[in-house]
Amino acid sequence: MTATAPAGGTPEPRPRPAGSSEGSTSARPERQNGSPDGTSPHAAVPPPPTRPPDVPPPPPASPGAGSGADDDLRTVVPEALGVPAGASRRKRRLWLTVAAVSAVLGVLAGALLAYAMIGPSVTKENDSNKAYDASQPPFTVSVQPEQSEPQQWAMVLDRTLTDEEIRKMKASSDVFSYLKSLGGRPLAYAPSLEHAPQRYREQQASSGGTEFSDTLKMTVMSTRQYAVTINDWKVTDLTCRESTAQAVVGLPPQGGAAYEGIRLHLPPRADEPVLTDDTEGQGEPYFENRFVEVGNGQSSGGLRAEVIAPRGQICEWGVQVHYNDTYRPEGRWVQLKDDKGQPLRIRTESVPENPRQSWVFGSMPWTSCDDMPEEAQCYGL
Repeated sequence: MTATAPAGGTPEPRPRPAGSSEGSTSARPERQNGSPDGTSPHAAVPPPPTRPPDVPPPPPASPGAGSGADDDLRTVVPEALGVPAGASRRKRRLWLTVAAVSAVLGVLAGALLAYAMIGPSVTKENDSNKAYDASQPPFTVSVQPEQSEPQQWAMVLDRTLTDEEIRKMKASSDVFSYLKSLGGRPLAYAPSLEHAPQRYREQQASSGGTEFSDTLKMTVMSTRQYAVTINDWKVTDLTCRESTAQAVVGLPPQGGAAYEGIRLHLPPRADEPVLTDDTEGQGEPYFENRFVEVGNGQSSGGLRAEVIAPRGQICEWGVQVHYNDTYRPEGRWVQLKDDKGQPLRIRTESVPENPRQSWVFGSMPWTSCDDMPEEAQCYGL
């Protein structure tokens, strides 16, 4: 039987040669590997592995030493801070402490300096912003006739209507738009201010009854950083002439409340403009307890104004407004100007005194005022 020994282990027994006695504890060994003396050689043991010649052996670790990365950090950081390479550990720690404290003090000093500079810097910036803000116009004003159809209105035209136009007018489902397409200029029946003070209602009664207003919208705009307050106004440079209107068509009132806004006559009556809102204060001077404020984040404000010209007249007029702001707390009067820099002129008219042609409709069939009795007054037309 043959057995094979593992490499580097004890030699395995081989079969006995012929003629050997069984039970003998020794046997003549056979010559192996060409040994001249016939003695059995020792088993071959592989040598221990050696390090490659180009890799130096690692230095022996000293007791209590840390990792290589820690040693490098402990060496590089002090040297970067100016500590001699051979300094003791205590000296290195002292240098590191001093460096850390110096860094913290440097950061605090920078923060304190920046904080100390905030005040002058902010003051300078605010002064610069105020100077720029003061150089801007305090406000601009846009004046436009009201475009929407009033609940009760009268349309004036500078010519009479033809028979064909009268026929189309009566058949139209939108008389207001049709008459505007023919060149008509809308007016509104001025609501009666029933809650106005007694003195104002007496002035209304003395004016002769029905009044017509030429309604406009004034929009005030401002880009100012600080608030601008308009707290008064007055009519300037009023001129009037005879109306050129020849025809008038009216949709008389059937009740209805006053609109929110202001009202004034030309020339203005005492205390005008007055409040028209159907609330407490109706008929009182508008700017007595109210104002228009723009700027300071509020880009625009506005007023709806009912302006009443004398019957049979066309008037042109300007406006001066009084305002206060941060730069003029005492206030100032200014003349409103148009986009060309000229004094703003506003046109206002009323119904003609003796129209050649007049019609009414609405609660009654289409009716020519020429066919109505004189005492009926054709609803003010």
